[in-house]
Amino acid sequence: MSLREELWLWKKEKLAEHVANNLRKKKHEVWIARDREEILERVKELIPEGATVSAGGSLTLADTGVIELLRSGRYNFLDRAAAKTREEVEEIYRKSFWADYYFTSVNAITEDGKLVFLDGNGNRVAAVVFGPKNVVVIASVNKVVKDVEEARERLRYISPMNSKRLNLETPCTKTGFCADCSSPQRICDYFLVVESGVRQPGRFKVILTLEDFGL
Repeated sequence: MSLREELWLWKKEKLAEHVANNLRKKKHEVWIARDREEILERVKELIPEGATVSAGGSLTLADTGVIELLRSGRYNFLDRAAAKTREEVEEIYRKSFWADYYFTSVNAITEDGKLVFLDGNGNRVAAVVFGPKNVVVIASVNKVVKDVEEARERLRYISPMNSKRLNLETPCTKTGFCADCSSPQRICDYFLVVESGVRQPGRFKVILTLEDFGL
């Protein structure tokens, strides 16, 4: 490992520790994972075999191998990718409210421990707010921002890439820049900030990873 890599790793470790402490003050459970392998081991420790699990759309969950693990047969996975019709997808969205564990990433985390989400359909933010017994958030520390305003700017920057990933025909997939559009395929309709978990301590289980995943 070069000196440059060592310094960036040290910075990420310190940032993860700082944010983890603030998340814990808000009554979330938090772990720090160095890489993909540690993420998967933590998930296996947290989720009992046979538990009913579901997940929101997330490049991070795919990149880390979490989706593959959920599909391994170890759990009862409500997998919307297995649905054959839009009606079946909608049914899985609703069944997810009764899941034991709901997996998602997050679009940004503020330094003081706020979790920031942006959603198109609303199914993900709805499940984050209410329904599933536990919400497991997996996020790289590259998603950490100073405050909610900086989170909004981050979302405007990365949203075109999410639209491109989903092969949508929106203004941002043509220009690469958010236009705050009114396209029927817009994916930026629901903005959620989780301020705290004090009403349900431990419901949010956050795994911060030092390795970069997702956008």
